[in-house]
Amino acid sequence: MPEAPAAPTAPSGDRIDRVRLSLVFLPLTAPVSDTRVAGRQQPLTEVAFLFAEVGTVDGLRGLGFSYAKRAGGPALYAHAKEIAPQLLGEDPNDTGRIWEKLAWAGASVGRGGIAAQAIAAVDIALWDLKSRRAGLPLAKLLGAYRDAVRCYTGLTSTPITEVVDNAQRALGAGVGGIMLRLGQPDPTADLERLRVLRERLGDSVPMMVDANQQWDRPTAHRMGRVLERFNLLWIEEPLDAGDTAGHAALAAALDTPIATGETLTSLTEHAQLIAADASDIVQPDAPRIGGITPFLRIAALADHKGLSLAPHFAMEVHLHLAAAYPRATWVEHVDWLEPLFNERIEPRGGRLHLPDRPGLGLTVSQKAVAWTTDHIEFTETA
Repeated sequence: MPEAPAAPTAPSGDRIDRVRLSLVFLPLTAPVSDTRVAGRQQPLTEVAFLFAEVGTVDGLRGLGFSYAKRAGGPALYAHAKEIAPQLLGEDPNDTGRIWEKLAWAGASVGRGGIAAQAIAAVDIALWDLKSRRAGLPLAKLLGAYRDAVRCYTGLTSTPITEVVDNAQRALGAGVGGIMLRLGQPDPTADLERLRVLRERLGDSVPMMVDANQQWDRPTAHRMGRVLERFNLLWIEEPLDAGDTAGHAALAAALDTPIATGETLTSLTEHAQLIAADASDIVQPDAPRIGGITPFLRIAALADHKGLSLAPHFAMEVHLHLAAAYPRATWVEHVDWLEPLFNERIEPRGGRLHLPDRPGLGLTVSQKAVAWTTDHIEFTETA
């Protein structure tokens, strides 16, 4: 772990004087389940969110969040409550140093998992605040390469007639690509579903597949060779997320690009994946890895290797980060989070377009307030 950061000698004049944390449970309109992982995961009925609002003596406010599926929400909130007081009195512009300070505050539990995800909500709030201060959307503050990013949507393992209907509906609504989830016990069933979908959508529609870590190495190699004929943009998570060597061997053997990294929870894990040439498309998730500060470091490593970027989930944050990446990018269009905010990001012409509002361009909805189960505020004492 790097040396603990020292306090700056020349503060900007502004300082953090309050931090508010909230634990919010977003109910899903329909349970999300998948027959591929029956017995391993319960159906997903809600997503827990840790919201962080950071305020300064200059009257500025920043909003950030992280999340946990199925389990972990209360743990995120508990760890955030332990480290949040460390923010008071800090210069909000010092995002890198503050990240290190919070990591040191929770050093005994490491720099990944719950610890990183608790920091993420605060880190995203600080970047939101910084870009609001500048009066710029976050992507513009970072240095945007584009004002719109190609987007795709993922389809679950419903009957193939529903998959085709949902895909056509998504394309008609402005989404640019379709990802089909594979990993059925019988691989021939996967191939037939993919064949039907490709036939119905045509060769011009960008398509990807997601095996969701369901294959072992021999199966991944066999399936990967068969999948070459479908002209896919990528094969996502063909192996266990921690199998760096297996992903590297697969990436070297196939023409179809390999995408992975969405379930990793630290900068270190992503750095190892990139160094090993284990993916052609990196898929960091800012709320999972500790926020925007480590995301930018991962993006720099990926850019140096000439890799494409396709961040996972949370398009409200990742649209900005993908727009500021110099190489090819995609963003996953997932509308689950829409009820949490007053603003909407709608696909148009196969892309998600940057909002023109400062920061992330988000404000918390009254529904999110109603779904809040606990909150706490820390303030500077006189």
